[in-house]
Amino acid sequence: MDSLPINNVCHEPTYRELFYAHARHVRNFLCYKGANATEADDLAQEAFLRLWRDCAKVPFEKAKGYLFAVAGNLFLDEKKHEQVVLCFQRQATTEEASNDENPHFDLETKELQDRLEKAIAQLPEKQRVVFLMNRMDKMKYAEIAAYLDLSVKAVEKRMHLALVELRQILKGI
Repeated sequence: MDSLPINNVCHEPTYRELFYAHARHVRNFLCYKGANATEADDLAQEAFLRLWRDCAKVPFEKAKGYLFAVAGNLFLDEKKHEQVVLCFQRQATTEEASNDENPHFDLETKELQDRLEKAIAQLPEKQRVVFLMNRMDKMKYAEIAAYLDLSVKAVEKRMHLALVELRQILKGI
């Protein structure tokens, strides 16, 4: 295998580079689609296994898109008849802050967090994915557009619609 071109996906260092560059984003993408953390890890691993299995068929330039497409399809296969459940991790800072606060404040914070999670879960999938990639992963619109194979304008539109929808759902808080 050492005679393979460096940008060939079957070249182990190139494959490793793809893994380190995209594994976290594929995993987060699966979470945003509704997978829990364990499912997201498993499905992301499976997507990378399939990339390795099909490495001779996938050009380096299309490897990222292949990973996201495979991961998305694996998720849809896994969740075809189940209700979509949103998963994302709580920030460690809430633990530190709650040590100094009173129980009433903690309860209100938890209730607000739960309402926010439910509101985000109610967003249409395309809007939810863009919203969470931007707000949780801190990705810029151009990065999101590249990962999802969309135009920046499409990402802007989805984000705008997500924010309008969230304002409507959370009105009165």
